[in-house]
Amino acid sequence: MKLKSLILALTILLSSAIVVIGQNSTFEHKDDIPKYGNDSVECVKNLSLYRGEYKQWKSSGYKGETINDALKYWRYVLDNCPKATENLYVDGVKMIGYKIKKEKDKDTKQGLIDTLMMLYDMRIHYFPNHYKTGKSQVGQILGRKGVDLYKLSPSKNYLAAYEILGKSIELDKERAKGPVYIYYFRSITKMAQKGDTDTAAVVDAYDMISDYVDANILKYQKAGNVKKEEEYNNIKGNIENTFEPFANCDDLVRIYQKKYDATPENVDLLKKITKLLDKKSCVDSKLYFDATVGLYKLEPSPESAYLIGKMLLKDEKYSEAVPYLEEAIKMENETRAYKALIFLAEDFMSLKQYTKSRAVARKAAKLNPNAGKPYVIIGDLYAASAKDCGNDELTKKVAYWAAVDKYKKARSVEPDLAESMNKRIGSYQKYFPATELLFFHNLNEGDEYTVECWINEVTTVRAAK
Repeated sequence: MKLKSLILALTILLSSAIVVIGQNSTFEHKDDIPKYGNDSVECVKNLSLYRGEYKQWKSSGYKGETINDALKYWRYVLDNCPKATENLYVDGVKMIGYKIKKEKDKDTKQGLIDTLMMLYDMRIHYFPNHYKTGKSQVGQILGRKGVDLYKLSPSKNYLAAYEILGKSIELDKERAKGPVYIYYFRSITKMAQKGDTDTAAVVDAYDMISDYVDANILKYQKAGNVKKEEEYNNIKGNIENTFEPFANCDDLVRIYQKKYDATPENVDLLKKITKLLDKKSCVDSKLYFDATVGLYKLEPSPESAYLIGKMLLKDEKYSEAVPYLEEAIKMENETRAYKALIFLAEDFMSLKQYTKSRAVARKAAKLNPNAGKPYVIIGDLYAASAKDCGNDELTKKVAYWAAVDKYKKARSVEPDLAESMNKRIGSYQKYFPATELLFFHNLNEGDEYTVECWINEVTTVRAAK
């Protein structure tokens, strides 16, 4: 049946000089012939005719019957002058893909799929480098080949797709296209489901893929490319959903505990363990603690200090956490540095070191101007110290004005905080001075007022609500 399908597909598309063998298609290398073949006149003629018919097919929205005329001339060029133009393979993939979608006969369709895979291989052989940059495009072509192969028959082709897509990612790393990451991860999870690999391989693949996706999100975030940032966030969500059945903390700890026990001083392994368990919120395990401390001892860095600081903060060891978090804010990764600043500000707040807490929160706000959390912290600081910052009925309440100002600021820079900030505002407005008290101190609503003590903020007089 396989041979029959190949013969049928080749009869439709190709001359007998080209042989296709299953998914690992092979073809006759014609490196010794000129660009336009041994009969350049005939090659150029057929090339022109196929391109003309192809353009008509394209103008029809890739639906017209001119595709059959295009294929007739195209197959001559493919067979006799495969080095003529790279468009031969770009257009060929489009046309064969169309034929695959339309084909109803199972055997013929399989032959067409084999031919499609062969076209990707021929393009890699004859045009391995990008025509503009001169740089290798093999990884990119393999990515398209693997994605097409998986999408055409995931239940049958997942093993072959995994190999192809894995090679693509190995070559391109974070430069691979989004679908390559998605279908590579789908293929390895299907392998795990079918018993072709184990959960550990899925976890390792997730660790690698998520790094590349995160790198793209950060790149486009810094470039201000909202559309691409959203695209990669969607890719990340897709991968996270696929990984969910394998993300059980018990399984992750079980897998990595064995690796840790075997090589407890392997820095790369320790980095992988701490990063993965942190990302999946599996931070309560002894493995996470041991790996974090071990990493800091072997390779002290702001990143490992950040992890230890977080753990100490979680255990309410506030004083012990301070030096680690102060080191953590030096991280080059701005997203993580911002988080470290927030943790440090919260740490100082727990220690009632309000001036230090506010200073750190202000640094966080400067690093991430679109975040409302720094202003929430400052507002909480003001509210917490209100009674201690006054010596009479009025001055023990004025700090709530400044606190509410910060909650409103948080709401304005990060609209997602609106609900929680409105609750805080409503709660603290009750503690504003009463109208009678304002009158007694010769104050009117709307007046400018400086809250003294350590706060030293200019605010607006308001009555309790």
